[in-house]
Amino acid sequence: MKTYVVGGAVRDELLGLPVREKDHVVVGATPEEMVALGFRPVGKDFPVFLHPSTHEEYALARTERKSGRGYKGFTVFAAPEVTLEEDLRRRDLTINAMAKSKEGSLVDPFDGSKDLEKKVLRHVGESFHEDPVRILRVARFAARFDFSVHESTLKLMREMVRSGEADYLVPERVWQEFSKGLMEKHPQRMFEVLEACGLRERLLPELETQPEVMSGSLAARFALLCWALAEDEVDTLCRRLRVPNEPRELALLVSRNREALEAVAHASPEKILGLLKACDAFRRPERFAELLEVARLAAHGTDFTRLERARAAAAAVDAGAIAQRGGDIAKAVDEARLQAIAEAA
Repeated sequence: MKTYVVGGAVRDELLGLPVREKDHVVVGATPEEMVALGFRPVGKDFPVFLHPSTHEEYALARTERKSGRGYKGFTVFAAPEVTLEEDLRRRDLTINAMAKSKEGSLVDPFDGSKDLEKKVLRHVGESFHEDPVRILRVARFAARFDFSVHESTLKLMREMVRSGEADYLVPERVWQEFSKGLMEKHPQRMFEVLEACGLRERLLPELETQPEVMSGSLAARFALLCWALAEDEVDTLCRRLRVPNEPRELALLVSRNREALEAVAHASPEKILGLLKACDAFRRPERFAELLEVARLAAHGTDFTRLERARAAAAAVDAGAIAQRGGDIAKAVDEARLQAIAEAA
């Protein structure tokens, strides 16, 4: 039985990047032997075990054979006779198909280290086309490392889109990869790759253009993508990708209030108060701050200083003291906030 560190840990070490977690492949062992050594089985679809001390993942070497559409359409074979090279051959990209022995020697049957030097993303073999999620992974790695995609890999990705294999992408997996790509150092590269292979038009037809600069949280970055979209377009996109509540809500809020935000520099106190209330700026100041972050990146040249001063002044109004006076409390609070906004402007 031999164990190897594989995949991203090897790649990142060669790139001089921090290695956050390690995955291991075990060659020449059975599940029974792993359990006898104290490893805890956790894999549902194939034999994966947690180390009794480090809790790192150890997977038995395996091969995969296509048996249906989509990323779940595979038959897995794990046995002691499966070699390390056979296990590495099923992986997506050459830079992820390297292993390192306990002694420190590099196992690199597909020249992944050379592709790292060339800064290129290249598929390992023709089996790449069997899993449409790999298109999104390539785009995400382009966003992370700012690598180019090898022409042969890009050609294969185009064929996967044209053949309809990409139509079997599961929304949850799409969002998983897409959201990671949005948070990478070069998120625009992800869109360039998706555009080049034809998947952007099919999967994200609403997102014809992307902002030049992205920053902030995942919710802010997604909302920035949706800045120019109508509310129904944002809703359709979110439903298709199964976008979680937080980024969905911020994107819809941005779309709903875009025109008011763009016109805020010359808005009346009444308009400003209406915008603040529509954005729930008093109850959710953190989300309002994210919305302004998005607006600053999207609405170039618009000064939001006046809106920030107005919110601070209106938020300082003591609604509790006003409530003690009785009468129409909501109206009285609004009047006090309007006065505060007018004075702050």
